[in-house]
Amino acid sequence: MASKDNKSVKKSWLVILVLISLVSCNTMPKTLGMNLETTDTLPFESGAFAYVFADVKKARPIIDILPFDELKNKQVKQMLDKTRFFVAALFPVMSGKYYQLAAQGSYPRSNAELAMSISKGWQKKRSKSGADYWCSNGFAVMLTSSRAYASMSQSNVPFEPFTPQPGIQIPEQFSEFRKGAPLSCWIANPVILLNKIFVGLPVQSVKGFYLKILPAPEKKYEVNIRLQFENPSHARALFSILSLASAYSADSSLSVFLANPPVLNGNNLDIKSNPINDSEIKALLEILL
Repeated sequence: MASKDNKSVKKSWLVILVLISLVSCNTMPKTLGMNLETTDTLPFESGAFAYVFADVKKARPIIDILPFDELKNKQVKQMLDKTRFFVAALFPVMSGKYYQLAAQGSYPRSNAELAMSISKGWQKKRSKSGADYWCSNGFAVMLTSSRAYASMSQSNVPFEPFTPQPGIQIPEQFSEFRKGAPLSCWIANPVILLNKIFVGLPVQSVKGFYLKILPAPEKKYEVNIRLQFENPSHARALFSILSLASAYSADSSLSVFLANPPVLNGNNLDIKSNPINDSEIKALLEILL
């Protein structure tokens, strides 16, 4: 289960969605108009522990079942209705940051910029990229009619919502892995997470953890996980253990990971769940994020 701090962080990210729905920034260099669905780099600072990709229309049923009251907020729902695709970087608590968010969709311009210009709670700043953004306490938002960038700090000192190049390089294998998935993520430092999930198992050489959620019949979901190892011998070692464990996983909290024997593919170990329901998806995402 996620800690109290992590739950607070999750809820705080939802506030960003409300802010984006209220803010409009007219000054944005063309270089910021990247296609988030095809780019090989992300405009984020380093240090995030996970990166979440969502095709909002396809992933909306998954987003809607997340156990956060803030998702019922009218403005959050309106924002999601206007967003086609987003990527979020989730930072660890000790980093001093919460999230960076990049989204693309259709965001109608409004008089919000004027409203905030006369509000003592908001301040207009110029970013290193040359774009103007608005900030309030730890929030920072930059928006045009088709792109939105946001960030949230744990303190009252915001950090820029858009990070210029080089940014974060998306693993080539992840880009191929996530194709067609409504919701997917990669974990930047998977060993820490895997040590909690597979206590005592040989996971030290795992260099990549990729996950995607796919729709399944009867309004259920299928979870695909890929563990990328340093070499095939390390992959084979965990393959042997998980293959044996899958035969005894019926009553295990790891049943999502052990429902089927893993598939060995070179340096990779591919894991596929059986179809799982809403509550199981909630539980899985609480473990991972």
